[in-house]
Amino acid sequence: MAMDERKFRILQAIIDDYILTAVPVGSRTISKKYDMGLSSATIRNEMSDLEELGYLDQPHVSAGRVPSAKAYRLYVDQLLRAGKLRSDSEQMVKAHFLGRMRQMEDVIDHAAQVLSTLTNYTAVVLPPTGSQPRIRNIQLVSVSDTAALVVIVTDAGIVRDAVIRVSEELDSDSLYSISRTLTQELNGRTLSEAVEQIPQLMARMQAQSELLTGLGTVLNEQGEAVKPRVAIGGTSNMLSYPEYSDMEKARSFLSLMETRDRLADIISQKGEMSFTVRIGPETGVPEMADCSIVTATYTTGNGQQGTIGVIGPTRMQYSRVLSIMNTMGQQLSELFGMGDDEPLKLE
Repeated sequence: MAMDERKFRILQAIIDDYILTAVPVGSRTISKKYDMGLSSATIRNEMSDLEELGYLDQPHVSAGRVPSAKAYRLYVDQLLRAGKLRSDSEQMVKAHFLGRMRQMEDVIDHAAQVLSTLTNYTAVVLPPTGSQPRIRNIQLVSVSDTAALVVIVTDAGIVRDAVIRVSEELDSDSLYSISRTLTQELNGRTLSEAVEQIPQLMARMQAQSELLTGLGTVLNEQGEAVKPRVAIGGTSNMLSYPEYSDMEKARSFLSLMETRDRLADIISQKGEMSFTVRIGPETGVPEMADCSIVTATYTTGNGQQGTIGVIGPTRMQYSRVLSIMNTMGQQLSELFGMGDDEPLKLE
C-alpha cells in the first residue's frame, strides 16, 4: 500500500483540523469542512489505510482519528511548505529589536518573550557560545566627580557597562583621552587577555591605578567562564492545551523547565543545521513525549552560534512556528553583527 496524493491531502486536512481543535477527526468532519470532492465513505476508507500505514491512531473504537508522531514528521518533511510570516507578526518581531539592546541578557530575555507571545508556546533562547568575544572599543563617561561609566564593546556586538571609581582630577577630556589609549592597547584581545594586560598598563599609567583596578575587575567578572544563561518565555502557555490538563503531566513539564542546565542541553543545536524539528519520542526526553521541539540557530559577527527553540504539543502549528523562528533568527543574527539578510533554511 503506497501513499498517494489523495492520502496526502486527507492526512494534511486531518492534521490541520486536529491542530486547531485537539479533537479526534472523523471522515464526516473532513467531508464537510474540506472541499475535496470525496464522499465520507471514500475518506473513511483512506483513513483506514492511513491508520494501517501508521499515520493515524484511533484513541477509541467509536472516535475519530488523531495524527501519530509519524504523521507529524511527514507533515514537517513533505507536506509543509513554509509560507511567509504574516506582516503583523513580522513587524512585531522587528519592533522589539529596533532599539538595539545594550546587554546580551536583555536581548535573549526579550527574544524569549516575543517568541512565546507570537507562537503561544514555550520559548527558550540560548546566548551565543564559542570562542570568547574580542574587545573592539572601550569608552569612559563621567557620571560624577569620582565615578565613571566604563562601556566595553566586543566584536560580537555585545556591550558591557559598569561604574568604576576614578580620580577627582579626571575631567571629560581626560577620560576621552584614556578611552582612546585603552582601546588602542586592548583592541582585538579577549576579556581574559585584557585582564592579563592590566599590570603592564598600570606600570605605564601609574596615575590611573584606581581606574585600571576598576577596569580589571569589570573585565575579570565578564571574562569568567559561566554556564550558558537560559532565557525562557511562556512556560505556563503549555498548561492551556488539553494535552497538559493532567496534573501529573503538567507538574513533570514545569519541573523540567526549572532545570536550566538540562534544558540547555536539550535545546542546544548540534552541527550546522539551521533548523531541527523533533516530534514526540524523537525528543528523547520522557517529560516531552507529547511535545515537539523546534530549534533554530543564529550567528554572531565573529561566528559564534546561539539557539532559539519552541516547545509545544505535537499538534503545534509548524508552518507558523517555522516562519516566526526564521524571522527571529534573522533579527538576532543582524543584531549580533551578521549584516546580511539571508534567510535560514530548513534542512
